[in-house]
Amino acid sequence: MLTVNVVLAYLLFLAVSRFGEVRLGGGTARPEFGRGAWFAMLFSAGMGIGLMFYGVAEPLRHLAEPPHGATPGSAAAYEDAMSTTLLHWGLHAWGVYALTGLALAFFCYNRGLPLSIRSAFEPLLGERVHRWPGHAIDTVASVATLFGVATSLGIGARQINAGLEQVFGVPVSRSTEILLIAGITAIATCSVVLGLDRGIRRLSVINMWIAGLLLAFVAVVGPTLFILNGLVENVGLYLDDLVRFAFWNETYTQGDWQNGWTVFYWGWWIAWSPFVGMFLARISRGRTIREFIVGALIAATGMTFVWFSVFGGSALYIELAEPGRLTAVATESLEHSLFAFLEILPATQGLDMPAVVTTAVGALATAAIVLFFVTSSDSGSLVIDILTAGGRASPPTAQRIYWASLEGVVAAVLLVGGGLAALQTAAISAGLPFSILLLLMIVGLHRALRSVGAAG
Repeated sequence: MLTVNVVLAYLLFLAVSRFGEVRLGGGTARPEFGRGAWFAMLFSAGMGIGLMFYGVAEPLRHLAEPPHGATPGSAAAYEDAMSTTLLHWGLHAWGVYALTGLALAFFCYNRGLPLSIRSAFEPLLGERVHRWPGHAIDTVASVATLFGVATSLGIGARQINAGLEQVFGVPVSRSTEILLIAGITAIATCSVVLGLDRGIRRLSVINMWIAGLLLAFVAVVGPTLFILNGLVENVGLYLDDLVRFAFWNETYTQGDWQNGWTVFYWGWWIAWSPFVGMFLARISRGRTIREFIVGALIAATGMTFVWFSVFGGSALYIELAEPGRLTAVATESLEHSLFAFLEILPATQGLDMPAVVTTAVGALATAAIVLFFVTSSDSGSLVIDILTAGGRASPPTAQRIYWASLEGVVAAVLLVGGGLAALQTAAISAGLPFSILLLLMIVGLHRALRSVGAAG
């Protein structure tokens, strides 16, 4: 809990300080990708599957079981549900990613070190960063990335199976989920072999278009005015509760709610941070530190808030009109929540959608999950490849295939071994040791920035 707060505070300081003028790669460097493609890759890698899985389900679960003592069904419970959800997906999550990405980009492009996690510790370790202490750091990062991505793949497989059941009648089962992991891991392997520009970038842009179409459908067909009002109010609720919720540890209530939610999320984001951070560094050469932080922290958080206000807000609107209709689904099965919501939504606005339209929307949602699944897997594979290849930007093809396949195997094993609970435990366990490295990373980055000044 303390780690993510320290990380966020430090990034906000950097954004407004003189260090914000430092350009990643030096004063003459220019971005490799346009802002649109850069943001698409950033967002797809950072939040992908999670937004599809939790966009409807999480606000509904918090509404059914208010975490901060609100009376179920009251206006305070609705506000608490959305505010808590945005805490988990807002500035703290993107802050963890942005810090790792910024440190890696700076040490690689401005100091000429390999694109590897160990490089961020050069001011602390000196030449030892190239010996066993550096090897240990990259090993911790590789393990965290492997389990963080595997958690996402397992969650994605569960939701794709739910979508296939809703749209095509494919039964939900462990064997189906494992087959899905195998098939989509194969697609991700092809993507990562093609490389960053031909594979990952194109898939990320396509993914953003599909997600955008789905977002537009819900915003137009759903309670549009309610969504717009909610977006404004949700930002206010988030800012109002930010400090209190960010430091809340259930000390005086002695509950265990936080273990399955906030602590899980912080562990998941930290476990993902080597992967997303290195990926952000790989695509961010030529941008200033201020531009990097604004894009990776403020803009990405804003887009996340829009997503939850549209999907989660519409789900809460349905609950206001018909209490219990959707919370019953979310309580029983998180992965079915999105598809039940998409099926119910048009009727709540008095629209009689043809069956073919409902099926098409469900298929579109499933396609978005599949592509988020693929972009998470191929991006994660690329990062582990780079880490285990000593920071080389273009690792051997055989190594890419190996890591992409191993991620799928780990996800399948975790699903068979314990389902969602096993996936959550893996994320927390992998994230804990890397949280210590994040705090040390701040010290190393700040020392290096002070030695450079604002000249870049």
